[in-house]
Amino acid sequence: MLKVLGGQIGIGAILTAVLWVYCGPVAGYSALLGSLTCVLPNGFLALRLTVPRRDPGARALIRAAYVGELGKLALTVLFFSMVFVFVRPISVAALFAGFIAAQLMTFAGLLLRDGQETEENTSNNNGE
Repeated sequence: MLKVLGGQIGIGAILTAVLWVYCGPVAGYSALLGSLTCVLPNGFLALRLTVPRRDPGARALIRAAYVGELGKLALTVLFFSMVFVFVRPISVAALFAGFIAAQLMTFAGLLLRDGQETEENTSNNNGE
C-alpha cells in the first residue's frame, strides 16, 4: 500500500515538474492539486485498513474497508469542490491529468502485485 502511495506521489511530482516547465505554473500547480486530490483520499483509505482495530475479525475489516472507501469518495468530492471554488486560475486539463495519472498508479500497483504472485506460484511448482 505504501509503495502505491509513493508511486502516486512520485508520478504526481514528475507530472507537476514537466507541466510547470513546458506549460507554465498554472498547469504545474493544477497537476499537483489533481494528484493530491487522488493521493490524500487514498492515504485515508490505507490508514483505515492498516490501523489496528479492537476486533481483529473479518467483519471488522470489511466494515473498515466500507468506511474507508466512503471516506475516500467523500474526501475526493470535497477536494475537487475546494479546488474548483478556491483556486483561480486553474487548468482543468492539467488538474484531471494529475488525478488520472495518480489513479493509474493504483492499477499499475495491482498489476505488478498480480505479476509477482504469478511468478511466485510458477517458480514453486514441483519443488523447484
